Amino acid sequence: MSEIPAKATESEDSSGGPRTEAADGLFSGDAPSAGAMWQSSPPGSMYDYIKVASFSIGPDGLIDQWSLRAEQLFGIPAARAVGMDPIAAFVDPDRREQGQRKMAEILDGREWTGVVPFRLPDTMVRDERDREGLAEVYVMPTRTEEGEKAAVCIVVDVRTLRRIETDLAASQAIFGQSPFGFLLIDPDLRVRRANQRFASIFGGSVDDHRGKGVHDYLPRGEAERVAATLRRVLETGDSITDMHVTGFVPGSEERRHWSVNLYRVHSGSGRSIGVAWLGTDITARRAAAREAAAARRNLALLNEAGARIGNSLDLETTARELLDVVVPGFCDLATVDLYQGLLAGDETPPGLADGSAEVRRVAFASAVSEAPFDGTGERVKLGAVHHYAFNSPCAAALRTARPQTVPGEEGGLVQSTLAVPMVAHDTVVGLAQFARTKGSEPFGDRDRDLAVELAARAAVCIDNARLYRREHERALILQRSLLPPGDPEASGLDIACRYLPGNAATGRPSEVGGDWFDVIELPGHRTALVVGDVMGRGLRAAVAMGELRTAVRTLAQLDLEPAEVLSQLDEIARGLGAPGGVRQATRAARRPREADLSEVYLATCVYAVYDSVTRRCTFANAGHLPPVLVEPGEPALMLDVPPGMPLGVGGEPFEEVEVELPEGALLALYTDGLVESRDHPLDEGLQAFVGALTGPSPMVSGHPPSATAPRADTHPNLEDVCDHVLNTLDTHHGEDDIALLMARVQGLPAESVGDWTLPREPRSVGRAREHARAQLLGWDLEPLVDTTELLVSELVTNALRYGEGEIRLRLLLDRTLVCEVWDAGLVQPRRRRARDTDEGGRGLQLVGLLSAAWGSRRTPRGKTVWFELPLPGTDTVLTDPAEALLSLF
Repeated sequence: MSEIPAKATESEDSSGGPRTEAADGLFSGDAPSAGAMWQSSPPGSMYDYIKVASFSIGPDGLIDQWSLRAEQLFGIPAARAVGMDPIAAFVDPDRREQGQRKMAEILDGREWTGVVPFRLPDTMVRDERDREGLAEVYVMPTRTEEGEKAAVCIVVDVRTLRRIETDLAASQAIFGQSPFGFLLIDPDLRVRRANQRFASIFGGSVDDHRGKGVHDYLPRGEAERVAATLRRVLETGDSITDMHVTGFVPGSEERRHWSVNLYRVHSGSGRSIGVAWLGTDITARRAAAREAAAARRNLALLNEAGARIGNSLDLETTARELLDVVVPGFCDLATVDLYQGLLAGDETPPGLADGSAEVRRVAFASAVSEAPFDGTGERVKLGAVHHYAFNSPCAAALRTARPQTVPGEEGGLVQSTLAVPMVAHDTVVGLAQFARTKGSEPFGDRDRDLAVELAARAAVCIDNARLYRREHERALILQRSLLPPGDPEASGLDIACRYLPGNAATGRPSEVGGDWFDVIELPGHRTALVVGDVMGRGLRAAVAMGELRTAVRTLAQLDLEPAEVLSQLDEIARGLGAPGGVRQATRAARRPREADLSEVYLATCVYAVYDSVTRRCTFANAGHLPPVLVEPGEPALMLDVPPGMPLGVGGEPFEEVEVELPEGALLALYTDGLVESRDHPLDEGLQAFVGALTGPSPMVSGHPPSATAPRADTHPNLEDVCDHVLNTLDTHHGEDDIALLMARVQGLPAESVGDWTLPREPRSVGRAREHARAQLLGWDLEPLVDTTELLVSELVTNALRYGEGEIRLRLLLDRTLVCEVWDAGLVQPRRRRARDTDEGGRGLQLVGLLSAAWGSRRTPRGKTVWFELPLPGTDTVLTDPAEALLSLF
């Protein structure tokens, strides 16, 4: 309480200032001893908030006492205030007359209380709006020591009172009207006050919560954490914002969540009186946030699935990609089972069967230390073929195409499992199982829908991979069917070949290409070697390759020159993309506006014809890589064969190059997949190929030379050379098909060739028979003598009658016996059926009956008519000449 001045007795304190003694027994009932004084209000009293001042007025109506609180309230020091007329000093001029009358009444001994406006001095005014104050004055009459009438005035600042009233109203609004729970917690961590909102949540009235602590509302662990936070706020004064508190409310088992703000509360004197607790129930917001987070997580998982699943057109790889997405982001363990028929290449999977068909486990993933998957009560190893019992949930999922929830076994690791059928285009292709271990969040409806979506996406990719695998295998079968079966054989050549489809080395599926090679036997123990590459990939390229290969074999049988063969192939390639064939393609080429209506097929090809008698080889090239020749004892070199334009371009002739190949030389034809890849340019690959062919020794790959190959004992095994080349070069890039055809020259020895020139006279027929008989007897081929004499007689007779120039007879012995009759005539013999009454016209029919094959071909100086006979001891049965002659009539 502020001191009240009174003119009782005055004495000087130690500081020299006046000191006022208390009135007789004012509080204690006893007269105070000398030196006693009024005490200031204790901290926390109402006077810390209310501005109360006092002064006294003497009998003359002037101020004779001025307290320190009056100095603070009015801003006038005591030295100035004492002796001042309070009416003149603080009251406006228009109210002074009324003030003087009141003062007279007060000095007459009357009490008075009321609200009085007053003016503040200039020293206390910062804003003119604050110049006028309002004070509530309580005037009490008193007497001086002389008995004269005086007065004591107690003044309260009304503005401060109204501010306190406003603060109280605001405080009441917070406690009574706030939608948030509000607590005032004292330094002992007890509830001093709670509002109605808090009481409505935790039950009871507002007064029922007074004196309770945080342990009365929260679980022990959470209460300890909150209590420690309250102590820290009390000690440091640092406020806490959005502290999440978890607990339960009476009468409910639902876990609730609150967001709490804490701040320290002070009294007017600055003393800490506790902590304010403002709490908001965020249970619904937390649930919504969890739902939103789950939705975002699921969306992110679907986006990841879209980016990662289906990057490979392989069934097993696609299944593993699904598990890489879901473990551990969606579940702890997962497996994928696919129908065994699907993996075996069946046209259609079992679909909605009884669910017990055989399936194979193609993928497994675990985030729990490689724990086995036993969510459905069955442990199946990766790669094992198994089936589900008809009454099992997994069989039901496969049968109905609907997901099934499988609870975990008692005491097991798995809490629950989702068995989700993998459905693509209304067809079930397999089953995906997603399991969560105990302690994880159980599967909900949202998780179930997500699992179905993930399985459906993977199923579509797996079905696409199945369809691609089927088409790829078909194209590969088609492509392989168009290549020479087994190991080709040729007269005067040792042949070895290799074909690697694209990505065969890497194990990844890819589109088939248009690479091919061929070995074609020609008359006269000659051989055509062909290697080509249709540009592009896929089934169209394989079909185009098949058409070109068939055309090559047909043209080769016509015994055309290599350049002429490529010219005809070029016309055929130009007609492949046009609906009307070659002629339509030619017309389209003249009309550029219609070029988009025709599909362009381009191919490269090298065509070589080798004569085993002369060991000469004629090459023609259509935009292909040059052949490589390795002569005995010499480094490998690329033959300078004019490349020409690719097949399908048209308009340019092809050139021929003839090369004599020494005995034992090695010839290599190949496609660009062998020497070119993304990481190795063509020039580098060609140099590496040449180096690989230069390097092999007789002990290539650690194997000695083959002892069975005739006349090749001094050379490395050709199969080993092929393996050495493929192992040395970068053949594992898988970007393109690889075709490699290698041939070692083994020309016919001179003793296997009989060659005679006959004059153009009738006696030459007999001489031809004599030469043939003598040569066959020299070769120990007596069983062929009669047939050979008869057929040689027929061909030489025809040359005399229908041919021109001198006649040449040649016998060639290799795997078969070939007889050739040469003349300068250009007219090709034509076989016709003779009538029963005709005396002639049966010669060529007889040749056709007795020989294994016969024909004619053009030569630079005329033509050659030939026939071929199998050697004795082979599987081919010779026709008896007598029976053949009788069959003609």
